[in-house]
Amino acid sequence: MRNLSIHLIGTIVLSVLIVCTALGAGYQLNEQGSRAIGMGGAFVARASDPSAVYYNPAGLAFQKGINVLGGVSFIMPSTKFTGSLTQKPVETTTKSQVFTPINVYGTYQINDDIVVGMGIYNPFGLGTEWPDLWGQDLNNIYVGSQQTGGLKSDLQMWYFNPSIGYKINDQLSFGLGVSYVYGSAKISQRVGHPGTHAIIGTSTLDGTGSGFNVNFGGLYKPIEGLSIGFSYRIKTDIEFSGDFITPTSTMAGKATLPMPGNFYVGVAYELTPELCVEADLQYIQWSAYDKLAIKLPTVTSTQTKDWNDNIALRGGAEYKLNQDLTLRGGLALDLTPQPPSKAEPMLPDADRLDISVGGTYRINEKLYIDAAYNAILFMERDAKTSALPGIYNGIAHVVGVNIGYTF
Repeated sequence: MRNLSIHLIGTIVLSVLIVCTALGAGYQLNEQGSRAIGMGGAFVARASDPSAVYYNPAGLAFQKGINVLGGVSFIMPSTKFTGSLTQKPVETTTKSQVFTPINVYGTYQINDDIVVGMGIYNPFGLGTEWPDLWGQDLNNIYVGSQQTGGLKSDLQMWYFNPSIGYKINDQLSFGLGVSYVYGSAKISQRVGHPGTHAIIGTSTLDGTGSGFNVNFGGLYKPIEGLSIGFSYRIKTDIEFSGDFITPTSTMAGKATLPMPGNFYVGVAYELTPELCVEADLQYIQWSAYDKLAIKLPTVTSTQTKDWNDNIALRGGAEYKLNQDLTLRGGLALDLTPQPPSKAEPMLPDADRLDISVGGTYRINEKLYIDAAYNAILFMERDAKTSALPGIYNGIAHVVGVNIGYTF
């Protein structure tokens, strides 16, 4: 019975740390402002609204006065799994869920050269929910041996990110930010006996973790209409700790999950006074997720992940239709860092294509609304795992809304 308890606890810890149905490759969310969402996430070379706190703090230095921007993204993911262990393939789809990560920013111009900012946002998170006993449709391959089903989870990462932008001259600026990072995780799951597959109860977890992060960037405008930008966010390791309660025991445990380093570089150019285009390259250091060590009071279980660094190509265009209305569109190709042998129900990651549209409506000189829609198309993923091979297909719909005000 003790071995069963340890097995169940280890499974739950693992699940909660990889439970994101993520919108960037891996378990990362890049949707931190509706203007950027509408341009396929290509915003590092402009960074011309308060969301520069996240995308490139060097962009703060070119912003005037006092600005506030706040909003929410409505994220609706869906994943379908077709198992290959049965003679007749059986399809199972995750339950419908809507997640609402927020982003709130403010900037203040101290003088002609220095602007400070503050951002609060959720760059990692979401969750997943598979239907009760879905594994029984796969000849009990998954029931009891790892997950029984009825899994519901929620993972949130909060970044509190004060920043500063310094303008050296009208062409060059740099920016720096420091973040306090706080994460919370909650999961509940029905558990089956490994031998009989009978339900023996529900296991739950409540865990938290915290850490610190640094991001910095630069912005260069060599000629009128041309802007070149870069930004880098360092890796942060978050150690989650909490109580793991199973039908047979309660234990304290710890496990560390990396928030990977991110490097952006981009170029924006105004083709006309009304039309601007931007192209970005994002490089994510997912090789930091090489293993997952689960520390329990009497044992440490280490699981190999061996993820790879990956890239995302992002491009977008912005057209100013008139004084009140600006329209946007964008595309992104985001490659998965997850090897096929590591695909799993909690994070069936895949290469994805993002298609986005958006716009800004200016109510008056000070007040405006940004809105965007992003369709994320997950390419078919063949999970070559010994425990649960099969095909994953997914799609996510993202609707972002922000309200901005200039004092």
